[in-house]
Parts: sequence; structure tokens; C-alpha cells
Amino acid sequence: MTAPDWLWIPITLWAAFAQTLRNAAQRHLTADLGTLGATLVRFLYGLPFAVLWLWLVAEIGDYALPTASGRFAFWVTLGAVSQIAATALLLATMQQRNFALGVAYSKTEIIQVAVFGFVFIGDPVTAAAAIAILLGTLGVLLLSPADKARPLASLAAGWTSRSALFGLASGTGFALSAVGYRGAGLALGDAPFLMAAATTLLVAQAIQTVLLGGWLVWRNRDVVLRVFAAWRPSLFAGFMGAAASAGWFTALTLETAAHVRTLGLIELVFSMAVARRFFREKLTRLELGGVTLLAAGIVLVTLR
Repeated sequence: MTAPDWLWIPITLWAAFAQTLRNAAQRHLTADLGTLGATLVRFLYGLPFAVLWLWLVAEIGDYALPTASGRFAFWVTLGAVSQIAATALLLATMQQRNFALGVAYSKTEIIQVAVFGFVFIGDPVTAAAAIAILLGTLGVLLLSPADKARPLASLAAGWTSRSALFGLASGTGFALSAVGYRGAGLALGDAPFLMAAATTLLVAQAIQTVLLGGWLVWRNRDVVLRVFAAWRPSLFAGFMGAAASAGWFTALTLETAAHVRTLGLIELVFSMAVARRFFREKLTRLELGGVTLLAAGIVLVTLR
């Protein structure tokens, strides 16, 4: 099954939109379950939908389950563990005194994705892609600045702080996660791209459910009990989480991680639309500049 060259674009757009809805659902659950409890919801309640998606792909496409290898196991484990570690590091960043600076540094994920993708799996980075990545990253930094008065100067001045180092480490974790999932899909060889993505999704979510769920059972069993008690609102968050991940994994099977994650920055625009009731409130000049740079990066990486 050969996919058109452009298919990764609408799939990535869908993934970004679904992730926006998942984030909104998770924010609603965070008040009752805490951040880690809401994160477990994403994996635990997404797992049945990941199983269903793999079954549907296999049945409709009449595909056999791909044969996993040690290489696949390495990449999918790297992706799953890196994603959990990145989330934990982002939480640690938010607990720092200057957490805004650390969160801003975590936005360097896209640049790190390009570097790791090139080094570890040989994904090429063209000059146009590099410019798109830089524009997108700069746009994101302007949309969520550490210091609104000095958005870029504050980054340059505080890069050695504890907050900045936690933020960079979080970005590294998310970057390794994206590269790991792409590597896992590629490691399944001749498997159809939908089957490779669905298999990677199921295995990754199973690993994450066991690791995060086991850790919470050990450290805070009450959170796990509350996660099970909140099963009704958690189902939507789990479904949207699985839908978003299915989109990301499929796009990563088709296209380089750097291109997918750069286009995926459009999630910020979706989030702003939801937060501002579809832009009924006016954007500041800084935000308008950020959106403009972000849009330029997205257009450039899409048109290549």
C-alpha cells in the first residue's frame, strides 16, 4: 500500500486538532486527578481504542500483523519512555521559580527533532526545512514568551539557569519520542503504513500504561483509584488521545519527524482559537508576530 506524498499533511492536521481537544479534556480532569492522573487517563483509556484501531486496520485492509524485531522494540520503547520522561521533566520545569523561561526552552523540541532525526535515522534536513523549523520555533517562542517585554533577550540571558536546563531536557525527551516512534514504524519494514502505525501505537500505549500506572500504584494508589472512578469523562479524553496519537504515528511513518512536528505546531493556533473563542479577543502585537512567523514556517514546510 503506497501513500501519496501529500497524505501526511491532512493526517498531521487531524492529529493536531485531535490533540487540542484531548488537551482540553485533560485540563478538565486535572483538577480532580492531578497532572499525572490525567496523563494516565490518556494512556489507560486510550489503550482500548488503540486495540480497536489495530483490529479495524487489519480487518479492513486484510493485513497480517507485522513481525516485530529487536530494532522495533528498541525504538518503540525509546519513544514511550522518552515521552513519559519529557512529561515529568515538563512538570518539574513548571515547579521551578522561573518556570516560564523553562517552558519556553522546551519549545526547542522542533530543532532537536531535526537534529536527532538526521543523526539517528538519517532523515534529511533541507535548507528550506531548516528555515521553516527556525521560523516555527521563533513563532512559538513569541506566542509563549518567558518575558513579554524582552521575549528573546530573556532566553539568551537565562539559558544556564536550572529552569532552562529542565526545559531543554523536556524538549529533548519529546524530540527523542518523535524520532523513536518514527524509527519504530520504519523498523517494521514492508508492513503497510497504516498497519505499522497502528502496531506502534498499541505497543507504545501498553508500555506507557504499565510504566506510569505501575509507578502511581507504588507511589500514590489513591490517584489510580480516582482515575478508575472517573471513567465516564475519561473515555472522551482517552478516545481523543488515541485518535491524536494514531494521526501522529501515521504521519511519522510517512514523513520525517522534523516536518511532521513543524506542521504540528499549528496545534498552537487551534489552541488559541479555542481559548479565545475563535479569536473574538484581539491579539497583541507580539502574538500577531508569533502567529505570522509560525504560519510562514508551516507554509514553507508544507510546500517544501
